[in-house]
Amino acid sequence: MNKIDILLGLQWGDEGKGKVVDALTPNYDIVARFQGGPNAGHTIEFEGRKFVLHNIPSGVLTPGCVNVIGNGVIIDPHILKGEIEGLRQAGFDLKDTLKIANRAHLILPTHRALDAANEKALGKMKIGSTLKGIGPTYTDKTARKGLRIGDIAMDGFREKYEKLKQAHLQQIQGLGFDMTGFQLDGVDFNEYEKLWFEGIEYLRQFSFIDSEYYLNEALDAGKKVLAEGAQGSMLDVDFGSYPFVTSSNVVAAGVCSGLGIAPSRIGKVYGIFKAYCTRVGTGPFPTELFDETGETLRRNGHEFGATTGRPRRCGWLDLPALKYAVMLSGVTDLMMMKSDVMDEFETIKVATAYRYQGQETQHLPFAACTETMEPVYTELPGWRKKIEDRRQETEDRRQEAGDRIPEKLEAYIKYIEDYVGVPIKFVSYGPDRTQNILR
Repeated sequence: MNKIDILLGLQWGDEGKGKVVDALTPNYDIVARFQGGPNAGHTIEFEGRKFVLHNIPSGVLTPGCVNVIGNGVIIDPHILKGEIEGLRQAGFDLKDTLKIANRAHLILPTHRALDAANEKALGKMKIGSTLKGIGPTYTDKTARKGLRIGDIAMDGFREKYEKLKQAHLQQIQGLGFDMTGFQLDGVDFNEYEKLWFEGIEYLRQFSFIDSEYYLNEALDAGKKVLAEGAQGSMLDVDFGSYPFVTSSNVVAAGVCSGLGIAPSRIGKVYGIFKAYCTRVGTGPFPTELFDETGETLRRNGHEFGATTGRPRRCGWLDLPALKYAVMLSGVTDLMMMKSDVMDEFETIKVATAYRYQGQETQHLPFAACTETMEPVYTELPGWRKKIEDRRQETEDRRQEAGDRIPEKLEAYIKYIEDYVGVPIKFVSYGPDRTQNILR
């Protein structure tokens, strides 16, 4: 009996999940997203081209791979239409390979307006939302009043839409938010609503499926399936830096509810992390750097949000947080991204503990968002050498690690492995889909 493998981020998102899914996809028949929405931005680069995927699974660029948007994902039809059309114009027609779960919830235009109203009402305590309507949509889902993909084909869809829209407008008015002149993605709200319904009609050409049956039957038939997560474990609604989190379960458990997969059917769990840390938006970040080193990480790593364009906060690798994320999801294989960003550093720091309420601890405290946590650092020598790029050579030769990884980078990797207790199998040293080493 085949099992589903999982790939997820272990930090605050932006770890490089899209690139890794794209690299792994040739080994899989199906790639399925299990949570999140257009707040995600998974970047894939190859042959001088760059693709940023928001709702669509990152296996979409591999010929013959089926891509499933699972029931735990939330969808803005206008944004999804634009994403599909962009890929079509680039030579990737998804009509036969993209499937959408009937139970996936819809992001209404008023969800996005409500998102903006909520952020404004929070003032200095705002979450740092991408303003894509994620939180309000998941709120309606748990309140049992959301609209789903399957509702599109049902009688009375427009009436259900209008009823929910009016409820949102009352909430927005209650927050004192003025909708006069309000725009979404640079267009008037009413115009965006028209585009939203055009997106609804556009999506009718794709297969709406009961994804829980589809994926379990695929596994029974011997198909290989990879579940792709969005955001990162430290943004998980239950275990992340609450309330500065996303609105879904980002950890491995989210696959069970987000795709309808039983825990006993989970196989490998691939955990992705950067060789340093980044975060977008507000919330605690113990190892954040406010000096030239932080600016160097941002500059060398091109650390700007794929969805929002906002500059990312940058800092040293936080090992207690990484070990926590590994524990939560039962990670079996680690994948380290962006080692090349620190190629020129003479010394590198990693946090190995926190000073919290007068004591040293390796545990993330419950009150991490309201109490000061001072990182305890260990200093390691930098490798000051680039990994030799062999993209023009054969696949087998590219993947030989022994003579490729600088000795001090190997020591850095080994230090992380010893602390976390899980092997690092994959090292990325550049943005292209081929700039990877399998250890």
